[in-house]
Amino acid sequence: MITPVKQVNRFFMLALAPFIGLIICMLLFRPELETGNVLPAALPEDRVTAQTQAISRELAGAKDAAVQTSSSIKRTTQLYNKTTSTMSTIVQKAAVQASRPETIYNKRITSKLGIPFERVDSDRITIEMYHVNPGTYTGYAMKIKLKDPSAMQMAMSSEPGRSETTMQAVKRSGAIAGINAGGFADSGGKRYPLSTTVMDGKYVNGFQASFKDLFFVGLNDAGKLVGGKFFDKSTLDRLRPQFGATFVPILMKNGQKTIIPDKWKVSPKRAPRTVIGNYKDDQLLIIVVDGYNESGSSGATLEEMQGRLLKLGVIDAYNLDGGGSSSLILNNRVMNRPSDGSLRPVPTHFLFYK
Repeated sequence: MITPVKQVNRFFMLALAPFIGLIICMLLFRPELETGNVLPAALPEDRVTAQTQAISRELAGAKDAAVQTSSSIKRTTQLYNKTTSTMSTIVQKAAVQASRPETIYNKRITSKLGIPFERVDSDRITIEMYHVNPGTYTGYAMKIKLKDPSAMQMAMSSEPGRSETTMQAVKRSGAIAGINAGGFADSGGKRYPLSTTVMDGKYVNGFQASFKDLFFVGLNDAGKLVGGKFFDKSTLDRLRPQFGATFVPILMKNGQKTIIPDKWKVSPKRAPRTVIGNYKDDQLLIIVVDGYNESGSSGATLEEMQGRLLKLGVIDAYNLDGGGSSSLILNNRVMNRPSDGSLRPVPTHFLFYK
Protein backbone atom coordinates (compact mmCIF):
# COMPACT_ATOMS: atom_id res chain seq x y z
CA MET A 1 0.00 0.00 0.00
CA ILE A 2 1.34 3.40 -1.00
CA THR A 3 1.31 5.87 1.83
CA PRO A 4 0.54 9.57 1.37
CA VAL A 5 4.20 10.42 1.84
CA LYS A 6 5.23 8.06 -0.96
CA GLN A 7 2.55 9.59 -3.24
CA VAL A 8 3.98 13.05 -2.68
CA ASN A 9 7.52 11.88 -3.34
CA ARG A 10 6.45 10.14 -6.55
CA PHE A 11 4.67 13.28 -7.74
CA PHE A 12 7.75 15.45 -7.28
CA MET A 13 10.01 12.89 -8.96
CA LEU A 14 7.75 12.79 -12.03
CA ALA A 15 7.55 16.60 -12.13
CA LEU A 16 11.33 17.14 -11.88
CA ALA A 17 12.37 14.32 -14.21
CA PRO A 18 12.42 16.38 -17.46
CA PHE A 19 14.55 19.10 -15.93
CA ILE A 20 17.01 16.61 -14.46
CA GLY A 21 17.37 14.92 -17.87
CA LEU A 22 17.99 18.28 -19.58
CA ILE A 23 20.78 19.13 -17.13
CA ILE A 24 22.45 15.73 -17.66
CA CYS A 25 22.36 16.20 -21.46
CA MET A 26 23.96 19.62 -21.22
CA LEU A 27 26.76 18.21 -19.03
CA LEU A 28 27.47 15.26 -21.35
CA PHE A 29 27.22 17.10 -24.68
CA ARG A 30 28.90 20.57 -24.34
CA PRO A 31 29.47 22.18 -27.78
CA GLU A 32 32.86 23.68 -28.53
CA LEU A 33 32.97 27.48 -29.08
CA GLU A 34 33.70 28.56 -32.65
CA THR A 35 36.93 30.42 -32.87
CA GLY A 36 35.99 32.26 -36.10
CA ASN A 37 33.79 34.89 -34.46
CA VAL A 38 36.03 36.69 -32.03
CA LEU A 39 35.86 40.21 -30.73
CA PRO A 40 38.15 42.58 -32.57
CA ALA A 41 41.24 43.64 -30.88
CA ALA A 42 41.05 47.00 -29.11
CA LEU A 43 41.95 50.05 -31.25
CA PRO A 44 45.09 51.87 -30.38
CA GLU A 45 44.54 54.71 -27.93
CA ASP A 46 46.05 57.41 -30.19
CA ARG A 47 43.73 56.43 -33.05
CA VAL A 48 40.65 56.64 -30.81
CA THR A 49 41.76 60.06 -29.57
CA ALA A 50 42.26 61.40 -33.13
CA GLN A 51 38.82 60.20 -34.26
CA THR A 52 37.19 61.65 -31.16
CA GLN A 53 38.87 65.01 -31.73
CA ALA A 54 37.79 65.02 -35.41
CA ILE A 55 34.19 64.28 -34.46
CA SER A 56 34.33 67.01 -31.81
CA ARG A 57 35.62 69.50 -34.37
CA GLU A 58 32.82 68.56 -36.82
CA LEU A 59 30.20 68.89 -34.09
CA ALA A 60 31.60 72.28 -33.09
CA GLY A 61 31.51 73.43 -36.71
CA ALA A 62 27.94 72.19 -37.12
CA LYS A 63 26.98 74.02 -33.93
CA ASP A 64 28.53 77.28 -35.19
CA ALA A 65 26.75 76.89 -38.54
CA ALA A 66 23.43 76.23 -36.78
CA VAL A 67 23.95 79.28 -34.56
CA GLN A 68 24.76 81.45 -37.59
CA THR A 69 21.77 80.08 -39.54
CA SER A 70 19.45 80.67 -36.58
CA SER A 71 20.79 84.21 -36.19
CA SER A 72 20.35 84.86 -39.92
CA ILE A 73 16.76 83.56 -39.83
CA LYS A 74 16.04 85.72 -36.79
CA ARG A 75 17.45 88.84 -38.50
CA THR A 76 15.50 88.07 -41.69
CA THR A 77 12.28 87.58 -39.68
CA GLN A 78 12.83 90.86 -37.84
CA LEU A 79 13.51 92.66 -41.14
CA TYR A 80 10.39 91.10 -42.70
CA ASN A 81 8.21 92.10 -39.75
CA LYS A 82 9.64 95.61 -39.80
CA THR A 83 9.12 95.92 -43.56
CA THR A 84 5.57 94.56 -43.31
CA SER A 85 4.77 96.98 -40.51
CA THR A 86 6.25 99.90 -42.48
CA MET A 87 4.31 98.97 -45.63
CA SER A 88 1.10 98.60 -43.62
CA THR A 89 1.64 102.07 -42.16
CA ILE A 90 2.31 103.50 -45.62
CA VAL A 91 -0.86 101.89 -47.00
CA GLN A 92 -2.93 103.22 -44.11
CA LYS A 93 -1.52 106.72 -44.52
CA ALA A 94 -2.09 106.57 -48.28
CA ALA A 95 -5.71 105.47 -47.73
CA VAL A 96 -6.25 108.33 -45.30
CA GLN A 97 -4.68 110.82 -47.71
CA ALA A 98 -6.70 109.45 -50.62
CA SER A 99 -9.97 109.71 -48.69
CA ARG A 100 -9.24 113.20 -47.37
CA PRO A 101 -10.50 115.09 -50.46
CA GLU A 102 -13.66 112.95 -50.46
CA THR A 103 -14.18 113.60 -46.75
CA ILE A 104 -13.63 117.33 -47.17
CA TYR A 105 -16.04 117.47 -50.11
CA ASN A 106 -18.69 115.51 -48.23
CA LYS A 107 -18.41 117.85 -45.24
CA ARG A 108 -18.79 120.82 -47.56
CA ILE A 109 -21.99 119.62 -49.21
CA THR A 110 -23.39 118.28 -45.95
CA SER A 111 -22.87 121.63 -44.21
CA LYS A 112 -25.24 123.21 -46.74
CA LEU A 113 -27.96 120.70 -45.91
CA GLY A 114 -27.78 121.12 -42.14
CA ILE A 115 -28.06 118.37 -39.57
CA PRO A 116 -29.64 115.06 -40.61
CA PHE A 117 -32.59 114.02 -38.48
CA GLU A 118 -32.45 110.40 -39.62
CA ARG A 119 -29.69 108.19 -40.92
CA VAL A 120 -29.38 104.69 -42.39
CA ASP A 121 -25.92 103.18 -42.79
CA SER A 122 -24.83 99.76 -44.03
CA ASP A 123 -22.05 98.25 -46.12
CA ARG A 124 -24.20 98.88 -49.22
CA ILE A 125 -25.66 102.33 -48.69
CA THR A 126 -25.69 105.45 -46.53
CA ILE A 127 -28.86 107.56 -46.37
CA GLU A 128 -29.16 110.89 -44.57
CA MET A 129 -32.47 112.72 -44.26
CA TYR A 130 -32.69 116.51 -43.92
CA HIS A 131 -35.45 119.09 -43.65
CA VAL A 132 -35.79 121.61 -46.48
CA ASN A 133 -37.57 124.79 -45.41
CA PRO A 134 -36.45 127.95 -47.23
CA GLY A 135 -39.63 129.80 -46.23
CA THR A 136 -41.70 129.53 -49.38
CA TYR A 137 -42.16 125.76 -49.24
CA THR A 138 -41.34 122.77 -47.05
CA GLY A 139 -39.90 119.44 -47.94
CA TYR A 140 -37.20 116.87 -47.42
CA ALA A 141 -33.75 116.20 -48.83
CA MET A 142 -32.38 112.66 -48.87
CA LYS A 143 -28.65 112.36 -49.55
CA ILE A 144 -27.61 108.90 -50.67
CA LYS A 145 -24.21 107.28 -51.06
CA LEU A 146 -24.35 104.06 -53.02
CA LYS A 147 -21.50 101.83 -51.85
CA ASP A 148 -22.94 99.03 -53.97
CA PRO A 149 -24.66 99.88 -57.29
CA SER A 150 -27.26 97.18 -56.65
CA ALA A 151 -28.48 99.13 -53.59
CA MET A 152 -30.62 101.21 -55.97
CA GLN A 153 -33.20 99.61 -58.24
CA MET A 154 -36.37 100.52 -60.09
CA ALA A 155 -39.67 98.83 -59.27
CA MET A 156 -42.17 98.18 -62.00
CA SER A 157 -44.94 95.65 -62.28
CA SER A 158 -44.46 92.81 -64.73
CA GLU A 159 -48.12 93.22 -65.65
CA PRO A 160 -48.48 95.96 -68.31
CA GLY A 161 -50.64 98.87 -67.17
CA ARG A 162 -50.53 97.93 -63.50
CA SER A 163 -49.48 100.56 -60.93
CA GLU A 164 -48.85 100.65 -57.18
CA THR A 165 -47.96 103.17 -54.50
CA THR A 166 -44.36 103.71 -53.49
CA MET A 167 -45.13 102.21 -50.09
CA GLN A 168 -46.51 99.08 -51.74
CA ALA A 169 -43.42 98.83 -53.93
CA VAL A 170 -41.12 99.29 -50.92
CA LYS A 171 -42.87 96.60 -48.87
CA ARG A 172 -43.17 94.21 -51.77
CA SER A 173 -39.44 94.35 -52.53
CA GLY A 174 -38.06 94.79 -49.01
CA ALA A 175 -36.49 98.19 -49.72
CA ILE A 176 -35.47 100.64 -47.00
CA ALA A 177 -36.51 103.75 -48.94
CA GLY A 178 -38.25 104.77 -52.14
CA ILE A 179 -39.57 107.63 -54.27
CA ASN A 180 -41.87 107.89 -57.24
CA ALA A 181 -40.03 107.89 -60.56
CA GLY A 182 -41.09 108.70 -64.13
CA GLY A 183 -44.28 110.08 -65.62
CA PHE A 184 -47.14 108.02 -66.95
CA ALA A 185 -50.01 107.99 -69.41
CA ASP A 186 -53.48 106.62 -68.62
CA SER A 187 -55.29 104.50 -71.18
CA GLY A 188 -58.23 102.16 -70.85
CA GLY A 189 -58.23 102.37 -67.06
CA LYS A 190 -54.59 101.40 -66.91
CA ARG A 191 -51.45 103.43 -66.22
CA TYR A 192 -48.40 103.04 -68.44
CA PRO A 193 -44.86 104.47 -68.01
CA LEU A 194 -44.11 107.43 -70.23
CA SER A 195 -41.78 107.06 -73.23
CA THR A 196 -38.37 105.34 -72.91
CA THR A 197 -38.24 103.06 -69.89
CA VAL A 198 -35.42 100.64 -69.02
CA MET A 199 -35.72 97.75 -66.59
CA ASP A 200 -32.97 95.22 -65.83
CA GLY A 201 -30.87 96.65 -68.66
CA LYS A 202 -33.62 96.15 -71.26
CA TYR A 203 -36.03 98.55 -72.95
CA VAL A 204 -39.55 97.89 -71.72
CA ASN A 205 -41.34 99.13 -74.84
CA GLY A 206 -38.38 99.81 -77.09
CA PHE A 207 -36.36 102.98 -77.43
CA GLN A 208 -38.20 106.21 -78.19
CA ALA A 209 -36.19 109.22 -79.31
CA SER A 210 -36.60 112.26 -77.07
CA PHE A 211 -39.28 114.64 -78.20
CA LYS A 212 -40.52 117.96 -76.86
CA ASP A 213 -39.01 118.35 -73.36
CA LEU A 214 -38.86 114.71 -72.29
CA PHE A 215 -35.66 113.31 -70.84
CA PHE A 216 -34.51 109.90 -69.61
CA VAL A 217 -32.84 109.40 -66.21
CA GLY A 218 -31.58 106.25 -64.54
CA LEU A 219 -28.58 104.42 -63.11
CA ASN A 220 -25.86 102.61 -65.04
CA ASP A 221 -24.02 99.42 -64.13
CA ALA A 222 -21.33 101.42 -62.28
CA GLY A 223 -23.86 103.04 -59.97
CA LYS A 224 -23.70 106.45 -61.65
CA LEU A 225 -26.71 108.62 -62.46
CA VAL A 226 -27.12 109.00 -66.22
CA GLY A 227 -29.66 111.16 -67.97
CA GLY A 228 -30.52 113.66 -70.65
CA LYS A 229 -32.17 113.82 -74.03
CA PHE A 230 -31.33 110.98 -76.39
CA PHE A 231 -32.23 111.09 -80.05
CA ASP A 232 -30.75 107.73 -81.01
CA LYS A 233 -30.57 104.45 -79.17
CA SER A 234 -26.81 103.96 -79.56
CA THR A 235 -26.06 107.14 -77.60
CA LEU A 236 -28.08 105.93 -74.63
CA ASP A 237 -26.73 102.39 -74.98
CA ARG A 238 -23.16 103.66 -74.52
CA LEU A 239 -24.13 104.83 -71.02
CA ARG A 240 -25.16 101.26 -70.12
CA PRO A 241 -28.35 102.12 -68.20
CA GLN A 242 -29.58 99.34 -65.93
CA PHE A 243 -32.90 101.03 -65.28
CA GLY A 244 -34.53 104.40 -65.78
CA ALA A 245 -37.66 106.35 -66.56
CA THR A 246 -38.81 109.48 -68.41
CA PHE A 247 -40.32 112.86 -67.48
CA VAL A 248 -39.85 116.65 -67.91
CA PRO A 249 -37.82 118.88 -67.68
CA ILE A 250 -34.07 118.78 -66.99
CA LEU A 251 -33.19 121.25 -64.21
CA MET A 252 -29.37 121.14 -63.96
CA LYS A 253 -26.60 120.05 -66.28
CA ASN A 254 -22.88 120.14 -65.47
CA GLY A 255 -23.45 122.40 -62.49
CA GLN A 256 -25.45 124.96 -64.44
CA LYS A 257 -29.16 125.76 -64.56
CA THR A 258 -30.88 124.72 -67.76
CA ILE A 259 -33.49 126.78 -69.57
CA ILE A 260 -36.96 125.77 -68.43
CA PRO A 261 -39.55 125.89 -71.20
CA ASP A 262 -42.27 128.49 -70.51
CA LYS A 263 -44.93 125.80 -70.51
CA TRP A 264 -43.48 124.10 -67.43
CA LYS A 265 -43.00 127.38 -65.58
CA VAL A 266 -46.76 127.83 -65.25
CA SER A 267 -48.22 124.36 -65.68
CA PRO A 268 -48.49 124.39 -62.73
CA LYS A 269 -46.55 127.33 -61.28
CA ARG A 270 -46.24 125.77 -57.84
CA ALA A 271 -46.65 122.10 -57.05
CA PRO A 272 -45.41 119.22 -54.95
CA ARG A 273 -42.11 118.15 -56.52
CA THR A 274 -39.84 115.12 -56.67
CA VAL A 275 -36.32 115.84 -57.94
CA ILE A 276 -33.28 113.60 -58.29
CA GLY A 277 -29.73 114.83 -58.82
CA ASN A 278 -26.10 113.92 -58.26
CA TYR A 279 -22.97 115.48 -56.83
CA LYS A 280 -19.59 115.32 -58.53
CA ASP A 281 -18.61 112.39 -56.28
CA ASP A 282 -21.68 110.49 -57.55
CA GLN A 283 -23.66 110.79 -54.32
CA LEU A 284 -27.36 111.30 -55.02
CA LEU A 285 -29.64 114.00 -53.69
CA ILE A 286 -33.40 113.62 -53.74
CA ILE A 287 -35.68 116.50 -52.83
CA VAL A 288 -39.39 116.01 -52.25
CA VAL A 289 -41.46 119.16 -51.71
CA ASP A 290 -44.90 119.19 -50.13
CA GLY A 291 -47.92 121.00 -51.54
CA TYR A 292 -51.62 121.07 -50.74
CA ASN A 293 -52.82 120.45 -54.28
CA GLU A 294 -51.92 120.67 -57.94
CA SER A 295 -53.66 123.97 -58.64
CA GLY A 296 -50.40 125.91 -58.60
CA SER A 297 -51.02 127.64 -55.29
CA SER A 298 -48.66 125.57 -53.09
CA GLY A 299 -45.38 123.77 -53.31
CA ALA A 300 -42.33 125.03 -55.21
CA THR A 301 -41.70 126.45 -58.66
CA LEU A 302 -39.14 124.78 -60.90
CA GLU A 303 -37.02 127.93 -60.76
CA GLU A 304 -37.00 127.70 -56.96
CA MET A 305 -35.90 124.11 -57.22
CA GLN A 306 -33.07 125.11 -59.54
CA GLY A 307 -31.92 127.79 -57.11
CA ARG A 308 -31.94 125.33 -54.21
CA LEU A 309 -30.05 122.68 -56.18
CA LEU A 310 -27.42 125.18 -57.30
CA LYS A 311 -26.92 126.37 -53.74
CA LEU A 312 -26.52 122.79 -52.53
CA GLY A 313 -23.82 122.09 -55.12
CA VAL A 314 -25.72 119.57 -57.24
CA ILE A 315 -24.21 118.89 -60.69
CA ASP A 316 -27.07 117.30 -62.67
CA ALA A 317 -30.75 117.27 -61.69
CA TYR A 318 -34.00 116.00 -63.17
CA ASN A 319 -37.58 116.80 -62.31
CA LEU A 320 -39.52 113.58 -61.74
CA ASP A 321 -43.29 113.23 -61.70
CA GLY A 322 -44.73 115.60 -59.09
CA GLY A 323 -48.12 116.73 -57.82
CA GLY A 324 -50.10 113.93 -56.26
CA SER A 325 -47.46 111.45 -57.46
CA SER A 326 -44.73 112.87 -55.18
CA SER A 327 -43.90 110.37 -52.47
CA LEU A 328 -40.99 109.70 -50.14
CA ILE A 329 -40.72 106.54 -48.03
CA LEU A 330 -38.07 105.79 -45.42
CA ASN A 331 -38.07 102.96 -42.89
CA ASN A 332 -41.66 102.03 -43.77
CA ARG A 333 -42.92 105.57 -43.09
CA VAL A 334 -44.40 108.11 -45.48
CA MET A 335 -42.17 111.12 -44.90
CA ASN A 336 -43.97 113.70 -47.06
CA ARG A 337 -47.62 114.78 -47.18
CA PRO A 338 -49.15 113.53 -50.44
CA SER A 339 -51.36 116.26 -51.94
CA ASP A 340 -54.06 113.69 -52.80
CA GLY A 341 -54.37 112.88 -49.10
CA SER A 342 -52.94 109.44 -49.76
CA LEU A 343 -50.23 107.93 -51.93
CA ARG A 344 -51.00 107.76 -55.64
CA PRO A 345 -50.39 104.48 -57.52
CA VAL A 346 -47.82 105.03 -60.30
CA PRO A 347 -46.04 102.63 -62.69
CA THR A 348 -42.39 103.23 -61.68
CA HIS A 349 -40.47 103.82 -58.44
CA PHE A 350 -36.82 104.27 -57.55
CA LEU A 351 -36.03 102.07 -54.53
CA PHE A 352 -33.04 101.85 -52.18
CA TYR A 353 -31.86 98.77 -50.33
CA LYS A 354 -29.98 98.41 -47.08
